[in-house]
Amino acid sequence: QVQLVESGGGLVQAGGSLRLSCAASGRSLSSYGMGWFRQAPGKEREFVAAMRRSGISEYYADSVKGRFTISRENAKNTVYLQMNSLKPDDTAVYYCAAKYLGAPRASADYWGQGTQVTVSS
Repeated sequence: QVQLVESGGGLVQAGGSLRLSCAASGRSLSSYGMGWFRQAPGKEREFVAAMRRSGISEYYADSVKGRFTISRENAKNTVYLQMNSLKPDDTAVYYCAAKYLGAPRASADYWGQGTQVTVSS
């Protein structure tokens, strides 16, 4: 079992930045691809960003490409999402996800509880 705990969410003005963290416990993340999803009120959960366990390949939703960056520190069992140039449309609950041997772009084996990001205009 892998437990994922997100942190770093909050309220920020449009154009600002936030860095989300996802700390894992239970197992080493070195065998897992990691990713971030988000769910806005009244909408379905959507893919945001993902990275393979090697850290070489990164994937982003078109809506965040060029503004968000996913990274990982396997030694700390932690994954990050740096979010720059935030827009009100980025307001959502952000979820960390882990997928064994793959990159979580459509599904995941483990999910965090989520952290709220609110971007004011």
